[in-house]
Amino acid sequence: MREELHRFFRAARGAGVRVSPAESIDAMRAVADVGFADRGVLRDTLLLTLAKSQDEKQALGDCFDLFFSHPEPKSEMDDASGDDATAPGDSSDATSPASAGGAPQDGGGETAELGELAQMLLAQDRSAVAAALAGAANAAELSAIRYFTQRGLFQSRMMEALGVGRLRDDLDQLKTANPAEAERLANLLDGLRDAVRERVSQALLLYGREETENLRHEILRNAPLARLERRQVDQMKLLIRAIARRLRERYSKPRKRQRRGHLDVRRTMRRNAAWGGIPFLTAWKRRHRDRPKIVALCDVSGSVAQVSDFFLLLIHSLHEVVDDVRSFAFSGHLIEVSDILDKQEPEAAMREIMTKVGFGSSDYGNSFADFEKRWLRAVTPKTTVIVLGDARTNKLDPRTDILRTISERAKRVVWLNPEGRMGWGWGDSEMFRYAPFCTVVRQCATAKQLERAVSDIVAAYQ
Repeated sequence: MREELHRFFRAARGAGVRVSPAESIDAMRAVADVGFADRGVLRDTLLLTLAKSQDEKQALGDCFDLFFSHPEPKSEMDDASGDDATAPGDSSDATSPASAGGAPQDGGGETAELGELAQMLLAQDRSAVAAALAGAANAAELSAIRYFTQRGLFQSRMMEALGVGRLRDDLDQLKTANPAEAERLANLLDGLRDAVRERVSQALLLYGREETENLRHEILRNAPLARLERRQVDQMKLLIRAIARRLRERYSKPRKRQRRGHLDVRRTMRRNAAWGGIPFLTAWKRRHRDRPKIVALCDVSGSVAQVSDFFLLLIHSLHEVVDDVRSFAFSGHLIEVSDILDKQEPEAAMREIMTKVGFGSSDYGNSFADFEKRWLRAVTPKTTVIVLGDARTNKLDPRTDILRTISERAKRVVWLNPEGRMGWGWGDSEMFRYAPFCTVVRQCATAKQLERAVSDIVAAYQ
């Protein structure tokens, strides 16, 4: 049962429930106390020890129900229920010596004794067949299944582990010795194959879900943000939150270590000379680091509004890493949206932002002028200014002079353009006029490129 619990923990992780090694140990101790006899108590115990939110409780409950429901082959009673296919006089056949694995007679000739699998099927021993299926699943290492293309392989492995080779030989013998019994055994074999097929499909749902999600996420990470289908938008928001969580975990821990610094061996030895060099008092090397500040200017005009949604969501999910973030949105004019993003849920915040300033025709010159007039003092030598936009000005004055002023005041200016590089400089694109005043200019059309760009920005402060 310990191995069964380990497989359940793996399935739970695939269902999106975070199960740490310490939590799995706690769960196994709790299960050891309550036992396995009562399925409901076991379910409640695992939910209480592993689930940390309502969503995880729902996912874990569904995973438990699927994991502990084992498909079994249909019995002849199931197939014959509700009809008169089997006459009362025929019931003796089911309990005849042949059906129990004896030596069927045909004209006085005897056949060899049937194999174990044939005997179990003909005797309709549900517990023995269920145990055989569980043993075959373990022998075939069914928990190693990851992709739907492996279903046929694992079905074959399970059938071989059950002893289907011997069962075929038994069928060949019965076809000549007892054709009626052979037909009955063939029908039972079909039911066994269905049960194996269902068990493999169930295992794919349990153990292949994580790989499927990883594959879906990898496809989404490389999908153009501006051309997502409606059904993909919610999936992308979940992916962006996962990216933000990964970035927080990657960069917040080094900063915590760096607050203390590294051990200064020379100063420590000098400070403890009076105690014979025993380091009662320690000295630490500390390197001064600027407090990170980010000013984000996001174009939310119709052509790039969806990309800006994901960008603002990602930036404002990094407050543990970046201490000071101020966000602005613009199309024809520019407004600050920091408070909106801080105080509201992402979806509600984006709706309010788009209502106030979104989906208009982009006017970079006028928006830069709004920023210069009201918020230029927010840009200091410690500030990284990020501009997200396609630099298409609709043939209006691009006001590159203001971007030059911002560049002179800031630590650096990073421009993230969601358009492909082939489109830069064509039509009303002023990207090549803005580029000289930017420290970094990068294409940022997918979630993968967005993650890499934000990761590089945050890494500069580590």
